[in-house]
Amino acid sequence: MDTTKFTARQMNGLRQAFRLVNRLMVFMWKIGMGRLINIWPAALGRIMVIKHLGRRSGQVRMAPVNYAPVGGELYCTAGFGSGSDWYRNIMANPQVELWLPEGKSPARAEDISDCPERLTLLRQILIASGFAAPLFGITPKVSDEQLAALTPGYRIIHFVREK
Repeated sequence: MDTTKFTARQMNGLRQAFRLVNRLMVFMWKIGMGRLINIWPAALGRIMVIKHLGRRSGQVRMAPVNYAPVGGELYCTAGFGSGSDWYRNIMANPQVELWLPEGKSPARAEDISDCPERLTLLRQILIASGFAAPLFGITPKVSDEQLAALTPGYRIIHFVREK
């Protein structure tokens, strides 16, 4: 599926579909199935939940996202770019709680999209997403130039875990 050719209406429909799937994912985490969701990361992807505060409402929000552990650190990407609600929320209030297969962890989110390792990190996140990246027409094994061209709006978030 090549979303670069989607109309605004098609992208809105895709976002609505993701909202429904996201609700199901959060529900599965709430009933204790987070480890099961992550049982086959090569195919299904690595999925965590980011518990954060809404930037306007101040209400608790939860967003399931694909993530990659790289060098002992955690990273994810906002595939819909800086317009994603969860991304805007964590940029407004970077103190979050991560729900990971091994448990919950407080963390601080920071956008590192302009770092020199951008493509290397993004590639790792896309590989860790299992079927999700190919679903959007992105094969992580493309050249750096192709990856950069396919993902100009993708934001990379680094999570600094706190004790």
